[in-house]
Amino acid sequence: MNRGVIEEFRANAGIVGGMFEGKNVLLLTTIGAKSGEERLSPLAFTRDGDRIVIAASMGGAPKNPAWFHNLVANPKVTVEIGTEKFEATATVIADRAERDRLYAGMIAHAEGFAEYEKKTDRIIPIVVLER
Repeated sequence: MNRGVIEEFRANAGIVGGMFEGKNVLLLTTIGAKSGEERLSPLAFTRDGDRIVIAASMGGAPKNPAWFHNLVANPKVTVEIGTEKFEATATVIADRAERDRLYAGMIAHAEGFAEYEKKTDRIIPIVVLER
């Protein structure tokens, strides 16, 4: 599924349909925590000032997505938004109040994030990406 979204993203300057239709979408390149290889993931995002906000929701699964483990191990990532590509540093938000505020922004952007939170017992991590 990701391969098709990535191809559509790059062919249409960051605009995609399907589950991402109408959403802000970015491509996140992380370095595999164990493999050391580049890993590419399409993700919904919001903004908090100059910061880009993503959620490690994995659709409400009981565990965090692989990309999250990768950026914890190596917080230097590459981000693609539209036709722009840049390096960024990923920071997991540790402060619960800030995390909750930023997650509320994700829900406001894409209501599905409210359902993801209901489907899991874990606290879904929020990550900010800064140039």
